[in-house]
Amino acid sequence: MFDSITLIIVGITALLSIAAFSDQRLFSALLFEPFVIKARGEWYRFITHAFIHANWPHLAVNMFVLYMFGRNVEMLLPEVTGRPDLVVLHYLLLYGGGVLFSTLPSYQRNIHDPGYRAVGASGAVSAVLFAQIIMLPTSPVRFLFIPFPIPAYVFGILYLAYSYYMDKRGGDNVAHDAHFFGAVYGLLFMILLDPGLVLDIGGFQRSLGM
Repeated sequence: MFDSITLIIVGITALLSIAAFSDQRLFSALLFEPFVIKARGEWYRFITHAFIHANWPHLAVNMFVLYMFGRNVEMLLPEVTGRPDLVVLHYLLLYGGGVLFSTLPSYQRNIHDPGYRAVGASGAVSAVLFAQIIMLPTSPVRFLFIPFPIPAYVFGILYLAYSYYMDKRGGDNVAHDAHFFGAVYGLLFMILLDPGLVLDIGGFQRSLGM
């Protein structure tokens, strides 16, 4: 039951991304391009770019992180809100809001740049990742590039600092601002659902006996 939302998003994203790998017209029609959005009014690109990726590694990493953390967030959301009947709505608001919120700074920054393009679900995935971090701040996080588990809140701080630094440095063609603002959105969204997550940091996790 709880896997359904995450799996549906992963499935749709994988299918569209794979199709776009071999169809340049589809890829170009869906990517995030602020100049084109403004000139042609193609506002749908704010959403569709999150369902296509630049290459196989880009797709694999984003969907792996989404699958690993998305399942947990789906199970935890009803515990936070007390509304299991609204878990689909809350999850879609988290994910979809992460897509939109993470692209707004890039849109404003690049609205007059006809050469700027971006694809991928990184902003939304960051929102889901940080939704779990604020719910389970001391749970161990393991990633391939970290040889040992670290508390989730430590990983979150390092992730935000790295994304902010790389965004300011620029030059690597990666939308680090989407990572940063997606993460911020995930935190803010969860705080709006339950201010106690920040007023009593770790209290929710302790209530679960974790």
